[in-house]
Amino acid sequence: MKKTIFIFVALLSVLGFNACSEDDDFTFVARPNPEGIAFENTFLETYPLNAANGDNLAERFVWNKTDFGVPSPVKYELQASTTEAFEAEEVVAGDLTVNNYGVTVSYLLKLAGQAGLDNDPDTEAPNTGSLYFRVKAYIGDTGGDTEQLSAVIALPVVLTEASEGGVEMKPQMYLVGDVTAAGWNPNNSNTPLFRDGENDQVFSFTGRFAGTADTEGFKILEVLGEWQPQWGLDGTALSNSDLLGSDPSAFPVNADGYYSLTLNKEDMSYTFDAVDISTAPTYTTIGLIGDATADGWDADQEMTPTTFDPHIWVIEGIELSEGEVKFRADDDWTNSWGASTPLSGQGFNDNDPNIPVAAGTYNVWFNDLDGRYILIPQQ
Repeated sequence: MKKTIFIFVALLSVLGFNACSEDDDFTFVARPNPEGIAFENTFLETYPLNAANGDNLAERFVWNKTDFGVPSPVKYELQASTTEAFEAEEVVAGDLTVNNYGVTVSYLLKLAGQAGLDNDPDTEAPNTGSLYFRVKAYIGDTGGDTEQLSAVIALPVVLTEASEGGVEMKPQMYLVGDVTAAGWNPNNSNTPLFRDGENDQVFSFTGRFAGTADTEGFKILEVLGEWQPQWGLDGTALSNSDLLGSDPSAFPVNADGYYSLTLNKEDMSYTFDAVDISTAPTYTTIGLIGDATADGWDADQEMTPTTFDPHIWVIEGIELSEGEVKFRADDDWTNSWGASTPLSGQGFNDNDPNIPVAAGTYNVWFNDLDGRYILIPQQ
């Protein structure tokens, strides 16, 4: 009887070893996702390209996440070509682990040059055409059979001709929300963020946010009067409607007070911190003065403080000629601000340079808390 039990146990052990061996031989087979991969963002009808705006973000490509049914991580590669058939592809960015990537105006201009486009009205080369993009998903280092391509999309581009000139157009960002001066109205003289004078992808704002325990907070718009694209939060991370495919949540503000906001569109980061302005001066008047204004250096063009925040000043629809301007307080040179960067920048009330201006009509905003300014061309 004991011998029979021993043989039975030994048989079970052999079977168990074979089963484990068969488990160890199990392999995963990578297969393309039947749902495919595709771009999810909405593209513009045309993309105007001007070398003066080279650092501007022309488009952020967003695509759906995919998988190949295996535990290996999926990587993405954004590709470009001058032809729809992709006879010669160019890798814009590879080994991406996120499902989005932004390209600048400068990159599109470079690709347009490869496509035979230029902005010289004296040549036969056209200044309009299309550039082509697709995205590849893959696992491993080279892809091979474990890759999947999206459909090709065309970006119609227009290169601004050299003779057209005009005021340089740069990206803008505006506050909206129940803790801001405009409320939830997207076209209510919304306060702009102040674009950095050196980096067009960085925006700052120091000012009042009227938060309470019952308010929702604020979001950020790129175009006055239009809800898309809008910027906000995905959890605690900065995001926007293009990336999410839906509206982001608002930045919460739980107390009425002054805060400093900095937002970087390039690396998708932000800071938002309370600030103490108890020692900040309050000015009776702030004016714009200079040879670009109607009265030259003889008299100020008076700005108006907002009723929501006395430190934020604005003058709308002012016509400026080519020249220079500065901001000054109380019709006097004791406190004045300027900088060498046109359209936006920061003055420090320390023998600042004059601000260069191109002829045009502008909405001009100034913040006396940090000396930041922005001139927004009006078309």
